Order: sequence, then C-alpha cells, then structure tokens
Amino acid sequence: MNKVFKLEERGTTVRKEIVAGLTTFLTMAYILAVNPGLLSAAGMNASSVFTATALSAAIATLVMAFSANLPFALAPGMGLNAFFAFTVVLGMGASIEMALTAVFVEGIVFIILSFFNVREAIIKAIPENLKKAVAVGIGLFIAFIGLQGAGIIVANDATVVSLGTVNSGTALVALLGLAITAVLYALKVPGSILIGILVTTIIGIPFGVTTIPENWAPFAAPSAPLWFHFDFSHIFTLQFFTVFFTFFFVDIFDTVGTLVGVSHEAHLEDKNGDIPRVKQALLSDAIGTVAGACLGTSTVTTYVESSAGVAAGGRTGLTSLTTGVMFLLALVLSPIFLLIPGAATAPALILVGFFMMQAVIDIDFKDPTEGIPAFMAIIMMPLAYSIAEGIVWGIITYVVMKVFTKKAKQIPVITWVLFVIFILRIIFA
Repeated sequence: MNKVFKLEERGTTVRKEIVAGLTTFLTMAYILAVNPGLLSAAGMNASSVFTATALSAAIATLVMAFSANLPFALAPGMGLNAFFAFTVVLGMGASIEMALTAVFVEGIVFIILSFFNVREAIIKAIPENLKKAVAVGIGLFIAFIGLQGAGIIVANDATVVSLGTVNSGTALVALLGLAITAVLYALKVPGSILIGILVTTIIGIPFGVTTIPENWAPFAAPSAPLWFHFDFSHIFTLQFFTVFFTFFFVDIFDTVGTLVGVSHEAHLEDKNGDIPRVKQALLSDAIGTVAGACLGTSTVTTYVESSAGVAAGGRTGLTSLTTGVMFLLALVLSPIFLLIPGAATAPALILVGFFMMQAVIDIDFKDPTEGIPAFMAIIMMPLAYSIAEGIVWGIITYVVMKVFTKKAKQIPVITWVLFVIFILRIIFA
C-alpha cells in the first residue's frame, strides 16, 4: 500500500485512508437513493438506475485511485441528474436514449480534452487567490447542503430561506449529531466524522428519523443496468447541442472547482500551486461519464463530499479505493446503506464547511482587485447553488477589476478566453 499510494510521503497511514474512504462514501451514499428516484421520474427503471449509479461511481472512483492517486470520489452529479430528468426528458420531450447519447458524447469530448491538457490549462488559469476562494465557497456550499438536507434551513416564500423547526424530528437529530461530531473532533478522536455519522444514525431510530422497513434484510440482488441505450439520430440538431452544452459546461467547471477547492484543503498542491496528476484526475471524471452513459445514468462528476474524507485524514488514492469498493458492496448491501438518513450525514457536511472556511485567512483582501473577485466566487457558490457559477462570477469580476485598475498585464491569456466564454454564455443563455 505504501509503494502504490505513497502513504509515508503524504504523511498518512492505511487506517487513516480507510476511515477517510468510508467517511466519503457515507456522506455521498445518498446518491444511491436520490439518483434512481430522480431518473425514474423520467420513465427509467429505478432498480436499473441504482445499479448504474453504483457501478459508474465505482469505476470512476477506482480509476481516480490508481491513475491519479488522489482522495476524490465520483458519482452521477446532483443537479445534472435533475436537468436530465425534468428539463431534457420531461421538459424538452427528448427521449431517454437521446439524453444518454448527449452524456456519452460529452464524456468522449472530455477524454479528448483531457489528453490535450485543455481542462488542466483551465485549472492553471484560475488565479491563486481565486483558488483559495473556491475552497472557501465550497465550504459554505457544502455546509448549506447539510443544513438544508437536515431541515435546519428550509425554503421560505418571503425570505427565500429561513430556520426550520429544530426542536424535533430530522433537524433535532442532526443538531445532536453535529454536537457529538464536533466534540469528538475537538477531542482529536480518530475517525470522529465517521463515528458521528454512525452514532447519529442510531440516535435517529427512537426519533423515527432512521427507519427500518418491515421484512428488512441486509442483502439485495442488483438489477441489470440499461446497457447502451443510445440514439445518435438527433446528434446534429439544435436540441441535442443545447443539451450537450449544458451537461458539458456544468460538469467541466463543477469538477474543476471541486478539484481545486478540495486539493487546497488537503494541502496537495505543489510549490507552484498546481494539483499533482490533475490530468489523470480529470480523465477519471471523463471515463466515469462515458461508463455511466453506457450503463444508463446521467453525467458522472467529482463529488464535493470528497472533502469529508479529506477532513478525516484522506490524502491518497487509497481513500478513493476504499470508497470505490464500498460502491461495489452497495450493489448487494443497498438496504444497509439506505438506512443512513440525511440527518446523519448533515453534521459531517456542516463540519467540513468549517474546515474549508479556514482557507479564507490566506486570501489577499487588502488588494481589491484580488479580494473582490474572491468574495464574488465565495458568495455565489452557496447562493447560486453551483460551484460552476462561483467560478464564472469570480473570473468575470477578476478580469473587470484588473482591466479598469490598469493591471490587465496580470491576466493570463487563458483567463481572458474563459472571460469571453462566460460573457457569451450570459448574453446567449
């Protein structure tokens, strides 16, 4: 393990990596329940989508483990799956086959771009202060996801969001779990986040939050996925291009943002601020998307919940290997994993938000041309509910600030290219 994953070099151990991998899996295992539910609304078989979700996540995460040796996990992306089901299939009237074809083509294009280092160049084009801001923004975003998933923060027609009912049910269990997890972390208990998830799941039983179905059994045979449900007959239509471009744009910048933010949190960058083996990491994402389309699920992307594993000590591909193996086990142990409620994973996400917020002290807010773009990136991620939008508005603000303060020479060429693309996207959206 030490030879393959360079554990000593990165200051970690087998135990730490396995605990981190389990932590990452448990914080993102909700996708195994949510993805089939969303895609079945478009007419897909939920059991087949479950199998496709677990297999595509396992394939992409294992590729990440062995090719990139980074502690990142991948699975069908939230948001993109909703776009697939409700906008493309139900809204536009596109067939499931055409939607899966768009995902497949997107994955192929990503593989090509990865070989030509285009996506790697995009990462390098993000200014240093913006990279730190991405980490902070992701921290706020993932904490918001946790608060929302637990019902601590709820929708409100008058104020958009407000405090939920926190003295009972899911929210109360999540708050108890947060207190337990935070104290365990403060006491430096190894595996505090993972322990917190498990303890909160148990606490949820008497509250009715963790529900055990009648005739429950820990094992279930997996269903067959939807093999190669493609339709290339619409590939040159405007509708197909619109669907393809949306998948493409959101996926590329969500992945870039996650890699940048979580790598900064894990202190994986080299002396130049670059992520090691980022080309292989991006290729893992592309391979996962192609595999997912072939199996019958929406776009596979790098998960921001990987930051939970990083917070638990994950620093190498052994973390990803553990998560990937858990996704394979989920094929037959799905009843066990589906018992874990959102109230149990919410404390982990909220605490990870705290960890990632700490990068804010390294941002140069004294220089407005650096600080204001960083602030825009940070604030837009949770409020727009998108890592990609945080990067978009951070880059746009960065270029505008530099140009009008006569510092345009500090803007790299690729950053200019991204600026133009983002402006055109806003104009023609």
